Amino acid sequence: MHRVVVLALDGVYPFELGIPNRVFGSAGGHYEVITCSVDGRPVRSDSDFGIVVGHGPEVLRTADTVVIPPFDMSQATAPLSEPVARALDLIPPGARTVSICTGAFVLAAAGRLDGRPAATHWALADDFRRLFPAVELDADVLFVDDGDVLTSAGAASGMDVCLHVVRKDHGAELANRVARCCVVPPWRDGGQAQYIEHPVPDAPDAGTSATRQWALERLHLPLTMSDLAGHARMSGRTFARRFREEVGMSPGRWVIQQRVARARHLLESSELSVDQVASRVGFATAASLRQHLQAAIGVSPLAYRRTFRTAEPV
Repeated sequence: MHRVVVLALDGVYPFELGIPNRVFGSAGGHYEVITCSVDGRPVRSDSDFGIVVGHGPEVLRTADTVVIPPFDMSQATAPLSEPVARALDLIPPGARTVSICTGAFVLAAAGRLDGRPAATHWALADDFRRLFPAVELDADVLFVDDGDVLTSAGAASGMDVCLHVVRKDHGAELANRVARCCVVPPWRDGGQAQYIEHPVPDAPDAGTSATRQWALERLHLPLTMSDLAGHARMSGRTFARRFREEVGMSPGRWVIQQRVARARHLLESSELSVDQVASRVGFATAASLRQHLQAAIGVSPLAYRRTFRTAEPV
């Protein structure tokens, strides 16, 4: 059984601390989740209560995956303490490490993100870049998967990255089942730009949400900017501006992203050929699907299917 060890640090956020157990614990016995602190003693949360953990740092030696939940900002921006550094040194070389929100500050302070892409909460991006200029921070994404190290943005992004790990380990079917159990979407579109505060349009029907839903039901059809703007009853320029404000990307890029996401699901869950998948999701040719999938995740459709297609029920 794959062991996930959650390292609770002083000032930990209780909600995010519980995410690994909630997600991996809902994966039908594929994971064992245990929680530790740097000294085995209770830790202070950022709320008005402390948290008793069941283990000391020695269990980090047994981890297949280590998750570092976020903790209060004053602690995150402080120099790495000796107890935390010692705890990190116990993580086996082959273990996967996952951080949520300010957890990335710990990995960066330990030098584990130097020269690597990483994510953290958008509101902390300036502090992170100032403290860790050697890290390639991307403050626009919900999480970054860099192989053995995954970093994510704030709060609900912890759900996103943990579900991604389940999907990566066991395929979309199990990840979707876990998401349904947790009553969350199995995959969220766009990036953190969706969650940065923007002025809210005065008219209740002025947004692009209804048009996005309309487009999702017609991905197999050609969808032009004129089609989208026309459905939203806006000029092309106004629609493009509103869309970017709400979603954080252009309409064209969003449509491609949705088609790639739909194609990934079909590659994982159906027997359709690559040509048929391309047609179902609105790419004109299989070559176009290959190009966009390669750009999005770095693999071909057949390679993706070999990796993520579940041969047996999970």
